[in-house]
Amino acid sequence: MKKILVTGAAGFIGSNFVHYWHGENPEDQIVVLDALTYAGNINNLTALLEQQGFSFVKGSICDQSLVESLLSEHEIDTLVHFAAESHVDRSITGPDAFIDTNIIGTHTLLKAAKKVWLDGSGKSDHLFHHVSTDEVYGTLAADDPAFSEVTPYAPNSPYAASKAASDHLVRAYHHTYGLRVTTSNCSNNYGPYHFPEKLIPLCLLNILKGKSLPIYGDGQQIRDWLYVDDHSRGIELIIKKGQVGATYNIGGNNEWTNIDVVNLLCEIVDARFESDAELAKRFPDSPCANNTAAKTLITFVEDRPGHDTRYAIDASKIVENLGYAPQEDFQSGLNKTVDWYLANESWWLSILDGSYRHS
Repeated sequence: MKKILVTGAAGFIGSNFVHYWHGENPEDQIVVLDALTYAGNINNLTALLEQQGFSFVKGSICDQSLVESLLSEHEIDTLVHFAAESHVDRSITGPDAFIDTNIIGTHTLLKAAKKVWLDGSGKSDHLFHHVSTDEVYGTLAADDPAFSEVTPYAPNSPYAASKAASDHLVRAYHHTYGLRVTTSNCSNNYGPYHFPEKLIPLCLLNILKGKSLPIYGDGQQIRDWLYVDDHSRGIELIIKKGQVGATYNIGGNNEWTNIDVVNLLCEIVDARFESDAELAKRFPDSPCANNTAAKTLITFVEDRPGHDTRYAIDASKIVENLGYAPQEDFQSGLNKTVDWYLANESWWLSILDGSYRHS
């Protein structure tokens, strides 16, 4: 039985991970630490809060004494670190929060883990798993090979730079102090609980509300899309079978341009309205309610500064070494995502009206 501390688990990927881990490993004890900043939502964890072996602590990863007490009191042997500021646009307008959380916060966790697990009596069977992003590698041309674990770092946004710094700190604590670590760098995630400022949920909810679908530049930026449960599956393999000190890229083998993503999303929503007359009553402001194609809402806007052209993950290392294989292609995963948002209107309405912050 593992005793796991998960940081940032009230956010999008972290909450999906704890749901996944609890389902696959129900005997394990899970402690969640989350500061409940704007993207942290306790409602993401509602189904788990009453479960035996699951506990939630509101607090910051920058509070070293709190982290040390959690590691010690709960006899934690595995720390899975999701907590991060992650929205590129926000990092451009306000980079300080990204430095504080992603760099200082990660370093604080590492210091706490070193003190509890290595100094004094120590805990030899520990693991610090750090969750990172493919954006640390920079951008790719259309014909460049995909990012591998040996691709040189070349971050192009304050967000990417802050994550690159955190990756280096994790590596340094392994090589300098002997902290047992693993790192994963993932491609763009999508799925349930995705905060509505990101491309897919933003466009989905805008279709339902009859608002424009803003596409940066010409929409030809390419991303590799990874269904969030496939990401969790990859992290589980790394924790259980990965080589200590190693980095693994987790990708979905789904390269799509942004405009093609939005067009596919529009087609899926169109089909839902055609097959379910109740949707027109629930969302009368949507063009789909009047048999008008959702793609009529697409609007091209000025590109953001430093917008990377293409991300693509070469996941052959985790596939060959750990037996990883994503279970969702983009169409199946996007259909599941749309259905989840249609079935969980109260969840996203609480975010849009701000009431989730009072939960």
